[in-house]
Amino acid sequence: MVIELMKAHASVRDYKEKQLSREEVSELIEAAQYAATSHFVQAYSIVWVTDPEKRKKLGELSKNAKQMEGAGAVFLMCADYNRLQHAGKLHQQEIVFDRAENMIVAVTDVGLLAQNLVLAAESKGYGICYIGGVRNNMEAISELIGLPEGVFPVYGLTIGVPNEANGVKPRLPVHAILHENNYDEAKYEILLPEYDSTIQAYYASRDSNQKSATWTKQMADFLGKPHRQDLKEVLAKKGYHFK
Repeated sequence: MVIELMKAHASVRDYKEKQLSREEVSELIEAAQYAATSHFVQAYSIVWVTDPEKRKKLGELSKNAKQMEGAGAVFLMCADYNRLQHAGKLHQQEIVFDRAENMIVAVTDVGLLAQNLVLAAESKGYGICYIGGVRNNMEAISELIGLPEGVFPVYGLTIGVPNEANGVKPRLPVHAILHENNYDEAKYEILLPEYDSTIQAYYASRDSNQKSATWTKQMADFLGKPHRQDLKEVLAKKGYHFK
């Protein structure tokens, strides 16, 4: 049952007007908290954005206005060492998080928390969409939401009742990502063209938003040039460094 739910995931960008209740949000967040966390640090926080004006501004800054304003709930998923600094103060201990390892721990914690939240929401019949666009304007969004030192947004997450069901995009075949004992890159010469054909067929079969595109071309366009600001300077202001 759980595996079938996981394999049925598709991003939802168009929601009905129903807003999630405080009780529903609390239940979902509590379930999400039982995700694994490195050394039990729980280096994350979630900001539930309910203020209409802040939602609107967040939509503008993340370039996802329709989702932010129309979803049943809008969350800002954040890496957080600020709370850990407060924990250290209780024991007169300074908490240092100025290493790349600390950022990896926090981002991983956020990802695990978010995916638990997604599964909990989808088990209730809700749809979701991750919004990486919040990293387009991290400083402005941090100011809008009042994020202190040690806290930065990793992505947004919208949840709501889908207006319509979306098709599930075919993922890479298991043998494209599973390697046994040694990493085998030679197989990509065959597997990637095959996967491109699968993706092209999927896009052509959709009822709406049909297009002619391959996965490898999309990745080349997406990763071949910078599409977001360099985060090193922004994160340095938050106390995260790469040493």
